[in-house]
Amino acid sequence: MSESGPSDKRGWSLSATAEGEGVRLELGLPDLDGRPVTAILSLERHEARAFARALLAAAGDATERTFVGPAES
Repeated sequence: MSESGPSDKRGWSLSATAEGEGVRLELGLPDLDGRPVTAILSLERHEARAFARALLAAAGDATERTFVGPAES
């Protein structure tokens, strides 16, 4: 899974690759204090699932905070 491209405004990338019995996650940031940085996480299967659940929960929480009520017309 990759989250970057020429028209992408985020500028970051995320990839996941199977690695043995687990997964390798790579998060690329183009500019952190003036230079690009890549964070690499090698996780066992249960750790990867817990990480994915935490990301989903954070995304849901952020969405709820952003859209606090019905859209006004």
